Amino acid sequence: MRILFVNVPHPAIGSRIPREQLPPLGLLAVAGPLIDDGHDVELLDGELGPVSLGDLVDEVVARSPDLVMFGHSGSSSGQPIVSEVARRVRAALPRARIVYGGVHPTYFWRELLAADPWVDVIVRGEGEETGRRLVRALVAGEPLTAVPGLAFREEDRPFATPPAPVIQNLDDYRVGWELIDHARYGYWGGKRAVVIQFSRGCPHLCNYCGQRGFWTRWRHRDPEKLADEIAWLHREHGVEVFNFADENPSAGRKPWLAFLRAIIARNLDVTLVGSTRAGDIVRDHAELHLYKQAGFERFLMGMESTDEPTLKLIRKGAAPSIDREAIRLLRQHRILSMATWVAGFDDQTDGDFWRGLRQLIAYDPDQVQMLYVTPHRWTPYYRLAENREVIQPDLRRWDYKHQVLAMKRMPAWRVLMWVKFMEVTCQVRPRALMRLIWRPDAKIRHATRWYYRMGRRVWFHEIISFVFRDRRMSEGRTVAQHLGTRQDHEEEASAPPLRRTVRIPVRLDA
Repeated sequence: MRILFVNVPHPAIGSRIPREQLPPLGLLAVAGPLIDDGHDVELLDGELGPVSLGDLVDEVVARSPDLVMFGHSGSSSGQPIVSEVARRVRAALPRARIVYGGVHPTYFWRELLAADPWVDVIVRGEGEETGRRLVRALVAGEPLTAVPGLAFREEDRPFATPPAPVIQNLDDYRVGWELIDHARYGYWGGKRAVVIQFSRGCPHLCNYCGQRGFWTRWRHRDPEKLADEIAWLHREHGVEVFNFADENPSAGRKPWLAFLRAIIARNLDVTLVGSTRAGDIVRDHAELHLYKQAGFERFLMGMESTDEPTLKLIRKGAAPSIDREAIRLLRQHRILSMATWVAGFDDQTDGDFWRGLRQLIAYDPDQVQMLYVTPHRWTPYYRLAENREVIQPDLRRWDYKHQVLAMKRMPAWRVLMWVKFMEVTCQVRPRALMRLIWRPDAKIRHATRWYYRMGRRVWFHEIISFVFRDRRMSEGRTVAQHLGTRQDHEEEASAPPLRRTVRIPVRLDA
């Protein structure tokens, strides 16, 4: 079967401003098993350029696939673009089947199947095995009701099969690296780069995060096998930077330290970038030299807030003293720290922003990333925000870099002023500028200067977009009215079983 994976272009600041692109790991991970099954598989990456939607559709049509598979790491913010491209593809290729997978369709399959008649099947949850079983069923003409983890239409109504089992061994499925030209992808200041994944899920219960719902539990790859894969990508394809997609790769201390030692043993001159919890950095204080030796240059630590009531609200399970100590330890080992601070909680005031700024300066992170609270429906936080008013109805702006919810005490323009003021104050204070001018570690010096160059472009871009491009409106619509009732795995698992046989025709003239 001719299968084409399509990565649509995304307008998010993180996609456009760096002028560097990372390959779509999620699509490549689903593609790998299909290549091994003998299918003719290609990737069309619209992020490279970016490609206009018209040209993207023309390229899909020119390749004449039997099956077009969409997915996007931007999740909700990428969904309107996927829907538009899928609509155009269906009009041009009426016989091709269209499949859509990822976090957003997993939790919005009912709405998508009702609103987007051009989407034939939705893959819910992990896609490696479900995608493989789906294609096998299509080729054999077998009913899709036998494939767990799918959603489709039966008698013009959306229905779903039972949830697919969680993948027990992540190493059973390989990434389809052969689908990309590594020379076209870069990060960290023009270095050849890829996204890699050591683990899935997170054992913690922060209610703004959907890791527990989507991945269900924390699992990890074999440390030695992943180290071999990184060594192969570095030596055979010249990849220098490995950006970890994991939310919390260090959750399992023993396998994580085994991975670091495996990388060190392979004597690689690589840059590793990832996210983790401040508590794990403090936990591993005696082993942080291994982090540095393995190649880690920066960790993003989701601190979200320096305010104790807010930390309790989002069930972060962290403490400011732990956050400060983690930053100090990383600096001691010449590893950059990035702290996130989230604006947009309902009761925030000018005083809260001022106190947050003072505490961020006291934390003294190397980099600060300001985000906006965004109530995605697959997170427990959604229930806390269901009755808040939406002021940004365009899902393409639900990317954590735009304010989407109204606040009780502050208009959007004043929130933006605080966010921009906090960013520039944290990054141009004397101590931060001294680090920009001089660092003894050449790789860290390069990373610091690259971040400042990119941050300067983002800072002005966000202000210009707020004034001239973003359309905010106050219609009184709440989050629940805008996105609908929360739909989670428990509700899906309890749905009545399907009894009718459903077959989807597909061209097999490849």
